[in-house]
Amino acid sequence: MKPQLLKISKSPTQSFSVRHDLKPSMNNKFHYHPEVELIHFVKGKGTQFVGDSITEFQSGDLVLIGANLAHYWRFDEGYKEEGSENYADVKVAHFSESFLGEYFLNLPENKPLKDVLEKAKRGIKVEGRNKKKVEEILAYMLHAEGTERIICLIQALVEISKCDQLELLSSIGYVQHKEEISNDRIKDIYEYTFANFRNKINLEEIAEIARISPNSFCRYFKSFTQKTYSQFLTEIKVGQACKLLIDNKLNIKQVCYESGFNNFASFHKCFKSITGRSPLIYQKEFMSA
Repeated sequence: MKPQLLKISKSPTQSFSVRHDLKPSMNNKFHYHPEVELIHFVKGKGTQFVGDSITEFQSGDLVLIGANLAHYWRFDEGYKEEGSENYADVKVAHFSESFLGEYFLNLPENKPLKDVLEKAKRGIKVEGRNKKKVEEILAYMLHAEGTERIICLIQALVEISKCDQLELLSSIGYVQHKEEISNDRIKDIYEYTFANFRNKINLEEIAEIARISPNSFCRYFKSFTQKTYSQFLTEIKVGQACKLLIDNKLNIKQVCYESGFNNFASFHKCFKSITGRSPLIYQKEFMSA
C-alpha cells in the first residue's frame, strides 16, 4: 500500500491554504504532499496513521506533519458530517517550508523554527504550554487577510517551538531522519548506522567510527540521545520493517531478515515492544487504512 500524492489547492492570491473541514471523509486515504500540515481536531476521534505510527487521536489534538510525510486520519464510525450530533470539526493549514523565501529559515534568529520543521519530518503531537495559543492563531488565520496571514503563521510556529511537550510520532528508522547535527562524531555514528543496520554492528566497530573507546562510547551516546545504542539500532530496524510491511511486497519472514534481525522470535518481540502490535496486525491495520 503506497501513500498517494495529494495536490493541495490554494487561492491564486494566497501563498498557503487554511481550511475549516466539517467532513470526516476529507482526504480519506493514506497520502502525502510537499506542504507542511498543521491540523487541530476541534471535534472528532479515531485512528491516526503518521509514517509508521498508529495511534488514537481525539478532540483537542494538535499535530504538525512535515513535508512529504505520509499520514491519514480515520474517524470513528460515529462521526458524520455537519448536522448530526457527532460531526467532525477540523482546522488545518498547509504551507511550504520556504513560504518566506529560500533563506528565511537559515537566519540565526530563526533556528527554533528550523528545528521545529526538522522535527516535523517525523510528525509532532503538540502538547503542553502554548498549545492553546497555537489553536487560537490557527482559528484566526481562517479569516485573516494579506500580510497578517503570514505573520500569524510565523507566530504559530514560534509558539510551537516554545511548547515544552512535543511528541515525535513516526520512528527514526521509518523516515531515516537525521537532524542537522553540528557534532561530527554523532553525525558519523548516525550515518554509519543507517548504512549498516542490516549487518551485525558490534560495540568495538561503532566505537571506532566514533573515535573513542567502547566504554566511553556507551556513556557518550546515551548522554547525547537519552537512549542506549542498542535501543537506537533496534528502532532503526523496526522502522525499516514498518516501511516494508506497508509496501506489502515481502512476506513477514522476509521482512524480518531484510530489516536486520537474525531470528523471527527476536523480530516479533522487538517489533511489538515498539509499535504495540505484532507485525501481522500492524500490516492489516495499514491495509485497511
